[in-house]
Amino acid sequence: MIDFISRALGFDKPSARRKPSGPAGTKRVNLALQGGGAHGAFTWGVLDQILEDGRLTIDGISGTSAGAVNAVVLADGLRKGGADEARKQLADFWRAASLGGDLPAVQRAVTDRLFSMLPSEGSPTFNWLSAWSQYLSPYDLNPLNINPLKDLIERFVDFDGLRADPRQIFIAATNVQTGSLHIFPHDKISAEAVMASACLPALFRAVEIDGVPYWDGGYVGNPVIYPFFRSTGTDDVVIVQINPLERKSVPHSNHEIAGRVNEITFNSALTAELRGVEFVNRMIDQGRLPLGDGPDKYRRINVHRIVLDGLSEQNAASSKLRNDFQSLELLRKMGKRSARRFLDAHFDDIGVKSSIDIPAEADA
Repeated sequence: MIDFISRALGFDKPSARRKPSGPAGTKRVNLALQGGGAHGAFTWGVLDQILEDGRLTIDGISGTSAGAVNAVVLADGLRKGGADEARKQLADFWRAASLGGDLPAVQRAVTDRLFSMLPSEGSPTFNWLSAWSQYLSPYDLNPLNINPLKDLIERFVDFDGLRADPRQIFIAATNVQTGSLHIFPHDKISAEAVMASACLPALFRAVEIDGVPYWDGGYVGNPVIYPFFRSTGTDDVVIVQINPLERKSVPHSNHEIAGRVNEITFNSALTAELRGVEFVNRMIDQGRLPLGDGPDKYRRINVHRIVLDGLSEQNAASSKLRNDFQSLELLRKMGKRSARRFLDAHFDDIGVKSSIDIPAEADA
């Protein structure tokens, strides 16, 4: 049983790549970027601070939904011009995606729905959508399947260049027909794959790629970390988590209940992966699995997390729905602050040990 679980997760697989060396004084990490509507701007801030700090070299990146958008914009910027270009590209994208951005009207409508999820509760548009959604699906409301999000993403990302880049990127989506997780690896990354990862079924028609329909990856992998075990030589994963694990109060309104259900659903797959990491790490610590990179050896994974905090529960829910640039800029600043705090407190832990209590996270 131990071997089965460990091999299924890929802990026993030698890295498909040599572990590249980074600049002196830097440490290598993999980034796992969670999705969560406009809260993806918090991740923008985290990435901006990591790039500005310069002490972390990014080996692999995984992303889901808005995290997938951040992942490809970040990776393409790094490919084109290093940290400075990546910071500029992220800033330009989020400015364009904001309510005050320079998108054409049709692109604006689609992007607002992606990053705002729904209009503000109580607004005429919210009431209109709520009423019609009881009777009509996205297939009824959008029979021509118009989705200009592809044009927006391709405006900022050179996918041909990205697929040729050696940095490992993984985008998660949900196979509608099987309900299983699908990972688009870096050589299959495309604007369509990002749209599939961000396809909320109540708002958009399923995205078909090679005849297979996909929905938002957050249902089954938000974000995924296991692909790193087989594809990179880096044993440290930094999770940027924007859906809270814990809420102090009980939701009462339909809107609050739906929001909390989404948070629980979108965190469940990550919790399951952390259980797998904890299990294998515990078996290694007990001497029941051999540690190493060679055949029949197992890797011990260090997990770190930068989490969105500092918002009241009411604001945390409502801010997912706001995509004016002032709100996004506030989230960016919160992300930068959280990343600074993480680096100050846990930089020395990277490469040595996990900075979160994985057994406590995995304990049912």
